Amino acid sequence: MKELHDLELILTSHTPVIVIESLEEIRVTQMLTQLGLRLDRPMYQWTVTEGLKRLEADLGVQKFTSEPREVLKHIKALSRPGYFLLLDFHPFLDDPIHVRLIKEIAQEHEQIAKTLIFLSHDIPIPAEIRHLTARFNLRLPDRAGIKMLIKEEARRWQSQNRRKVQADPMAVDRLASNLTGVTATDARRLIRSAIENDGAISRDDLPGLMKTKYELINQDGVIAFEYDTASFAEVAGLTRLKEWLSHRHKSFAGQTSSLDQPRGIMLLGVQGAGKSLAAKAVAGAFSVPLLRIDFGILYNKYIGETEKNLRNALEIAESMAPCVLWMDEIEKGVSPGQADDGVSLRILGTLLTWMAENRSQVFIVATANDIQRLPPELIRKGRLDEIFFIDLPGEEVRREIFDIHLRRRNQAPSGFDLELLASASEGFTGAEIEQAIVAALYAAQAQESKLDTRHLLAEIERTRPLSVVMAEKITQQREWAAGRTVAAD
Repeated sequence: MKELHDLELILTSHTPVIVIESLEEIRVTQMLTQLGLRLDRPMYQWTVTEGLKRLEADLGVQKFTSEPREVLKHIKALSRPGYFLLLDFHPFLDDPIHVRLIKEIAQEHEQIAKTLIFLSHDIPIPAEIRHLTARFNLRLPDRAGIKMLIKEEARRWQSQNRRKVQADPMAVDRLASNLTGVTATDARRLIRSAIENDGAISRDDLPGLMKTKYELINQDGVIAFEYDTASFAEVAGLTRLKEWLSHRHKSFAGQTSSLDQPRGIMLLGVQGAGKSLAAKAVAGAFSVPLLRIDFGILYNKYIGETEKNLRNALEIAESMAPCVLWMDEIEKGVSPGQADDGVSLRILGTLLTWMAENRSQVFIVATANDIQRLPPELIRKGRLDEIFFIDLPGEEVRREIFDIHLRRRNQAPSGFDLELLASASEGFTGAEIEQAIVAALYAAQAQESKLDTRHLLAEIERTRPLSVVMAEKITQQREWAAGRTVAAD
């Protein structure tokens, strides 16, 4: 395993402090146990509940102490080299005495190679010892790694039940592709649950497994899988954007090697004009999963660790490639605030670096409402392929929007004067047209009558669209976009 090799290189690199941030404690512990035997050097493990004991050899408790200070003093006093795995030590790293003891152990590494390994879900390393520290990142398994886990679990089930697992090759192939993006521990658990049910891996297993996977991805609220990916046919208008995407479909799918792989697009425009629906539709057009990062949630929920969570989200997107990564309201994360202590600039730097270095099949769709807040580094050509502006829909597009939303609500469009409705709704966004239909349905129900054109015209007359309420701002957006962006329609 490459990961085991990489961890071995760090252990033998004379680095006195190693930091591993991971939720897969059992998996990391097993790897370290294996390396302790291979490197022929004692590997110890400390927990606040069980004290210090040998990890790769059952020699009982070596030093029972729940006191972090005492175990660090014990390690410092040892006269022989060794590796010391300290589990969940992060709450004790704000004590200056603990930091000093760690620093002294690290500084004596040249004389006696005692390596401290900190393993927890989150480990903020104090500045005093940061220069003595190396980090090891446990990668999420790729498609080949998932296939290996499937084989291991199939062999395990076969040895226990004395019969082979019945596996549909296509289901196995899809399972290997679809389980990327979760940890090896979670992937193994999901594979095991599919096999244990009936001793088989079939296509019937996939929907339930995928639902569980998406719940795992969604649990921290930073990156989410969008279930309701709209098909591109459900989006009215946007003819130029649709044409642009169709020209790049084969290149994104890897069917043409002579052209550069498309990177992504920026969608700007009037609120409610269809940026979010268009972002979902891109995934439908490319027939790939859609992942969504909400920068508002990322920034507000994770003050102090925003950049790390952004990096984790981008890593998940890479592991799920090919996919579309929708960066929603991106200006909320990358525009400098009055008192954000430089967080937005660091987010921007992290994002720009990833965009420059990323070679995986991750197509970016960034949406923004406030053009003026976008930094020039992000919107210049080269970062993304194109910037599209989604304006208020024209009359023909409004007619199509009425047609789509009436059909979605089991109303026959042929029973309505769509030409009249499209003309009457000038200045309306797609969202405002949809809400007019919803309100008209309630009105018709209250009157105990069938929905007709009169109900819709009445709701249109009562509505003051955004183009009227915020006319100055929309005019400013249009003026900025003219000559700087490509009209999506």
